[in-house]
Amino acid sequence: MAKLYLQRHLKSQWNMEDRFAGWTNAPVAKESLKTSKDVAQKLMGQPIDIVFTSPLMRNMQTVVEIFNNFEDGKYPFFINLDGGKMQEWGNFEDIGDKDVNTYVSEKLNERYYGELQGLNKAETKKKYGEDQVKLWRTSYTDAPPKGESGEDVYNRTVPFFKEYIEKELINGKNILVVSSHHPLRSIIKCIENIPTERMGEVEIPFAGLVKYEFDGKYHKV
Repeated sequence: MAKLYLQRHLKSQWNMEDRFAGWTNAPVAKESLKTSKDVAQKLMGQPIDIVFTSPLMRNMQTVVEIFNNFEDGKYPFFINLDGGKMQEWGNFEDIGDKDVNTYVSEKLNERYYGELQGLNKAETKKKYGEDQVKLWRTSYTDAPPKGESGEDVYNRTVPFFKEYIEKELINGKNILVVSSHHPLRSIIKCIENIPTERMGEVEIPFAGLVKYEFDGKYHKV
């Protein structure tokens, strides 16, 4: 039975500062790097054939940190699905049997927060009002100014999931997806057929892991 692992990234510096990180390229916080071994431990020994992630630094760093803590010598080889030059992460000079293809696409980026991006959340509440900010953060259909709604994220993430990731699961491959909160929630909504009105119940903590087995249907582990 094929395996699907949905891994949320380690906490970034902007997450630590309680900012709307969105599409900004804040790195993983130094404090979070200390927990990378614990994150990798949950995946240690699990079969991983292919990895999917986004080009955001916190997601790619999390992939690297996970593999750095594996004991089998495997390492990610990043491949850009969106075209253009890939950031030079991983072992590009000597690709061997232990290099794991890691496909990178902006379709797996975090929700774009528009005019809120980079703002401290407490300061944003003062500026726009607590109720309005709560609506932007929790509503599935309401988007912040010039940003994306949860529905917008679903509409770009799920077609990608079905075209690239689910296809590999059907072929029996074991897949690790390292991404941000909203793309992972969108995948879970699709897999578990969660009604829109219940999306507020779907929460994945930083560095959280959700596992499924796939035999034509998804089974949560």
